[in-house]
Amino acid sequence: MVISSIIALTGLGFAASILLAAASKIFFVEEDPRIVKVLGALPGANCGGCGYAGCEGYATAVATDPKIPPNLCVAGGAKVSVAVGELTGKTAAESEPLCTHRRCEKVAGQVSIRYQYEGMPSCAAAASLAHGADECRYSCLGYGDCVETCPFQALRLENHMVFVNEHLCTGCGKCTHVCPREVLQLIPKRARVVISCSSRDKLKAVMDVCKIGCIHCGKCIRNCPANAISMIDDRIQIDHKKCLSYGPDCDQKCASSCPRHILTVICPNALELGNEQRSA
Repeated sequence: MVISSIIALTGLGFAASILLAAASKIFFVEEDPRIVKVLGALPGANCGGCGYAGCEGYATAVATDPKIPPNLCVAGGAKVSVAVGELTGKTAAESEPLCTHRRCEKVAGQVSIRYQYEGMPSCAAAASLAHGADECRYSCLGYGDCVETCPFQALRLENHMVFVNEHLCTGCGKCTHVCPREVLQLIPKRARVVISCSSRDKLKAVMDVCKIGCIHCGKCIRNCPANAISMIDDRIQIDHKKCLSYGPDCDQKCASSCPRHILTVICPNALELGNEQRSA
C-alpha cells in the first residue's frame, strides 16, 4: 500500500513537471534585451525620483516607450543619462541637478516649545497632535521621517532639525513627499537665492513665534527685477529658472530688501558655476 502510494505520487509529480515545462515553453515571452542593458546601467537605488516605482519600471518604460526621455534618473546624473540614451537610441538632454533645501530656521528664530511631546517619534504622528509641539505650526518637527526615507544617507538629525548633505543628495525628492509640513523643497544645486521659512502666517502672527520668520511683507516680490518671486498658497516661492536666467545683475535685491533676512544668497555667481560644471 505504501509502495503504491509512493509510485503514484512520483508519477503525479513527474507528469506535473512535464506540464509545467511545456507551459513555460508555450507561454514564454521574450524580454527586450535593451531593458536588461538599461537596468544594468541604472544605479539600482530604486528611489523613485524618476517617477516610476523602481529602476526596473523606468528601464522598461524608457526602453519601450519612445516618449520617455533617458535623463529621468536623478540618482545617476549626467553619466547615466548618456548611457541610457546610447542604449535606447535617444538624445539625452541636459537636466538641472537638484538638491533638497530645508525651509525652516527655528533654532535661529528661537521658536519655543508649547508642550513636551512624548508620543511616537514620527513627524507625521507629531504633526497630527495639536499641530505639533513647536509654537510655529509650520516648523521642522525633527523626528526624522525624511532621514529614514532617504536612500542615499544625505540627511541627518541634530537638535530636532534635519540637515542636508548637498554632496550626497541626488534630488530624488523622496524626503519631500514624507514631510507633513512641506518644509523640504527641491531646488537647483546652483540656485542663487533661497528662502528658509515655510510659514503661511503673516506679520504679527509670525513675529510672535519666530524672530526671523517670513512675515509676508512682499518686499522681495516688489524688488525682484526678474519677477521670479511670488506668493503661492500663502508661501513665498522662488522661480529658480527665472532667477538663474536673469543672472546676478540684480545684485540679489530680494535678499537685501528682506527685513527679516530670511532670504539667503547661497550662490551669487550661479551662471558662471553652471557653465564651469558643464565644461568640466
